[in-house]
Order: sequence, then structure tokens, then C-alpha cells
Amino acid sequence: MDKFNTPLDWPEDGGLNTGHVVKIAAATACDVAYNQAANGHLVDLFAVLPLPGTSEGRQFWASLKDAGGRAAWNIHPANAGGLFFSYLIDGNEAGIAGRVLSFLEELDDQQRDAVAEVIGCALDHDPFIGTGRYHGRLWLRDAETTAWHVLLASRRAHETEEDRKRFLEAWSNA
Repeated sequence: MDKFNTPLDWPEDGGLNTGHVVKIAAATACDVAYNQAANGHLVDLFAVLPLPGTSEGRQFWASLKDAGGRAAWNIHPANAGGLFFSYLIDGNEAGIAGRVLSFLEELDDQQRDAVAEVIGCALDHDPFIGTGRYHGRLWLRDAETTAWHVLLASRRAHETEEDRKRFLEAWSNA
């Protein structure tokens, strides 16, 4: 127990010292916290929408499907199933983020405006300042950016120390 207050260079002749462990722990904590925050925010975005299975939710999701066409099936509860958000708990964050990005990528400009209107109308009853369509556009931009952050964070999980060294070396030599 008395070794918790070890100097950062302990053990002096060891390859891995306390300072290295601290740096590894800090980097890991940052990546995990960032990824969890992005995933939590993605869930929060869906949480402000009408709930599937309610009368308001059935109307909302039907309207979203009508406005977004085939693209809407990427996030529609009837297609995503009850496990949509359970995947986050099981560590498949990129799957949800990928569905959100596929949904948004497949929308043409007209569909995107129509989807923004549907989402905005659903948010209109909340105490937000601005118009429904504006809120819908904010929701879409936020969902897109957040899903992108989730994918970037999940990519880092597969990155090796060699990948990081190669990256730093290439930029150092540029």
C-alpha cells in the first residue's frame, strides 16, 4: 500500500516506471471519456424525439419515414429494433453511429429539409428558442457531428503504438 505515493521514475532501472503508467492511464481515460460522452450525447439526441410505441411516437416515426424515404429505415425503430441502444451498452457504438451517418448521407436536400421539419415539429413543444425547422436542422447537424465523433473514437481503439509512431514521424518529417 505504501507504493501508491511512488516517485514518477520508480523503479529507476525499470523499463516501465510510474510516470509511464500515469501517462498510459491518462490517455486511456481521455479516450474512454470522450467516446462515452459522444455516445451519451447521441442517445440524448434520440431521447428528445417522441418515443416509439406511443401514439405521438408512431405518428412521428411514420412522418419521418415519409419525409426521409428509404434512408429513414437506417434509424427507424421498426428496422433498428429494440436493441438499437442496447448495442451502446454492449460496446458496439460504431454500429449506431454508422446507421445515423448512413441515414443522413442517403438524404437528398429536399428530404433533409423535410426530415428537419418533422424533427423540428416534434421539438416545437419543448422550451427551445427558435422555430421548429431550425431546431430540426440543429438536431440533424448535431447527430451527424456526434456520430462522426463516435466513429473517430472507435477507430482509435484499433490503433497500435506503431501506427501512432508512424503518424508522428510522418508529421515531424513533413
